[in-house]
Formats: sequence, structure tokens, C-alpha cells
Amino acid sequence: MSRDNDEKPDIIDDDLYEEFDDEELYEIMEQARKDALIKSTLEYKNKKPKRPFPKWTFWLIAIAMLINVIAILPKTFSIPAIDFLITSAKLSTDDEIKTYKEAVVVVETKDSKGTGFAISEDGYILTNAHVVDEEERVTVAFPEIGLFTAEVMETYPDVDLALLKTESEEELPYLELAEQTVFEDNEKISFIGNPLAFNGIANEGTIIGYTDLKSWERPVLMIEAPVYRGNSGSPIINHEGQVIGVIFATLNHDDHGKVGLFIPIDYFYDKSLN
Repeated sequence: MSRDNDEKPDIIDDDLYEEFDDEELYEIMEQARKDALIKSTLEYKNKKPKRPFPKWTFWLIAIAMLINVIAILPKTFSIPAIDFLITSAKLSTDDEIKTYKEAVVVVETKDSKGTGFAISEDGYILTNAHVVDEEERVTVAFPEIGLFTAEVMETYPDVDLALLKTESEEELPYLELAEQTVFEDNEKISFIGNPLAFNGIANEGTIIGYTDLKSWERPVLMIEAPVYRGNSGSPIINHEGQVIGVIFATLNHDDHGKVGLFIPIDYFYDKSLN
């Protein structure tokens, strides 16, 4: 295991918001402009109007379509985000990943959506404290079973974790927690969450090592992986099928670029057993 001893980073993104850089936004705008012009041109030709079609109307339609596309895209996904959909489709053919996904839930409050995962068959669920956002009750959705109301049993804001409890007449699928967070340098991991406008997305990444944050008393772990808004609360699963941590943020690191951050599962044990 390695530990990053550099100066503690200033800024983390605990809302996992995927921002657009200038080049990416330009590409989206250009493609939207081309699509709008092509569609408007085809519609104009197919209609074959009896009188000349005013140029100002044509451009008005094109501009309106462009504005609509630009308004929708940032809320849905960026160009690089398409890659994680392809990866998820491949991973989801694996029987083990299919089983893991059954225990990963959508956590919804009045104003937000995140991820959580069941850790016992009787309905205990682990997620981030910032996902439940001081709510006493939230809605959780299992992919195969459906919707439940969950009570927020405990929150541990200093390590950004929350424990929920829901009731079910049947045994619920759950993930096994590792006894402690043990890993090798550059170890491959998988994680499942509800990024952007999607649910139940499986993905994979590589553990980089520990880093320190100014706002945290204890170090957290970095992964090189496509982590997006909505992945908060996603379980980090090792090759043995055990959860070794929980995603909670992203960070623009000086050496590694944009990385995902996760809370070692040890921190949950430390809090829940005290």
C-alpha cells in the first residue's frame, strides 16, 4: 500500500458533479448545431412548401433546437461518459456482477439521488451522509424487488457515512463487507452505482493509494475510475467480492488528474462499534 504525503488538497467534489471543459462544450455545441441544421433542412425538403420558406424562420428553428439540446446535455451526460455505459454492458454479462447489482440501491430524497447498498439480509443499508442530507427517512429502490422506505438510523458526518434500515417480509440481497481495507498497489476493483441519469451502472478502476484532505482527520483512498455525480455511496468491491470502501467524492489531483475518492470500510467499523 502507498500513502500520498504531499500537501493536503484543497478542493474535493463531494457532489460528484461532472463539469464540462471548453473543448468538450464546443464539440457538443458544434454537433448539436450540425444536427439541428440537417434535421431542419430535411423537414423543409419533405414538406415542399408552395411558397418560399423564410430564411429567418429556418434559423429560428435551428437556434431553438440548439438551445434545447445544450440545455439537456449537461444534465444527462458528457461525451466521455458514453464509455462507462459500454464498460457496464460488458461487465454486466458476468454472473458475479449481476449478483452484486441486486444489492445496490437507488437512494432518493426530496432533492437528490445517490447510491447505497444492503449489508445484511434484514435490510441494513450503507450510503454517504451527504446523500441522505439530514433526512430522517428516504426512499430506496432495489433493482429486482422494488421501492422501500428506509429510516436513517445513524449518520457519521466526519467520515461521510450513514446507516439506513428498511423492512421487508423477504430476505434482501446484500454485499459482504471485508473485515478491513486491504489492497495491493494498482489493484483492480469494481464498483456499482447510479451515475448521472442512469441506474445500476457497473464499472471498474484501479486503486492508486491514500491521500490526505484538509477537511478530513484521516486519509482516504484514491481510484483511477470514471466516477460521476450519483456515484456517491457506491460500494468498492475487490476480487473476492467483498466491499472494502464507499465512494464519496472526486478530486482533481496534482499528479493523477481527476480521481475518485472512497472511504475505507474500516472507518465504518470504527464508528458503528463505538
